Amino acid sequence: MFDGRYPTILLFGAPGVGKGTQGTVLGHIPGFFHLACGDVFRSLNISSPEGREIYQYSSNGQLVPDELTIRIWKKALLGHIAISRYRPPDEFLVLDGIPRNPGQVEMISDTINVLHIIHLVCADIDKMVDRIKRRAIRDNRADDANEEVIRTRLEVYRQETEPVINCYPNELISCVDAMRSPAEVLHDILGKLIPVYSAWKESLPPAPLS
Repeated sequence: MFDGRYPTILLFGAPGVGKGTQGTVLGHIPGFFHLACGDVFRSLNISSPEGREIYQYSSNGQLVPDELTIRIWKKALLGHIAISRYRPPDEFLVLDGIPRNPGQVEMISDTINVLHIIHLVCADIDKMVDRIKRRAIRDNRADDANEEVIRTRLEVYRQETEPVINCYPNELISCVDAMRSPAEVLHDILGKLIPVYSAWKESLPPAPLS
């Protein structure tokens, strides 16, 4: 039942597992709206006050503080609602890249209602590093092709973001093998989400007759 919070699916997993790829595809399916935190940051005008705040941290290699991250993310989310790109409660909000740590889980708990979590898993770190390097070369992202940088990102994920999964009940979490083809991964994800979406739609009151 809709309680004012946005019905949400979290795409969770280490850098390179394909959260963005799967989120983008899901976002093109009616009933799902994909919002990636990285896309929100990249869309900021660098000359705007918020853009300058973000640049102040990113240009020095520092993490953007949680308060600033959540403030900008919420503003973007409300903007999508205002122009009807995202239509809650009928559509699921599909998030990747947020929440990044347990503190952010608490900070957005009054905004989102997490109905399910897709945990994209890769148990072989070396395969993951190779995958990120190949993606970086394909997308012309030279910095991401540096193996030392990649392994540092994976370690930061292990220390700071991985504990997020422990903030939610086990029954909300589905693990999906991320190292298969994107089509196979999507097939598994939809198999998990379709029953959740159907149950959610059935819980909503019928739309008023026009």
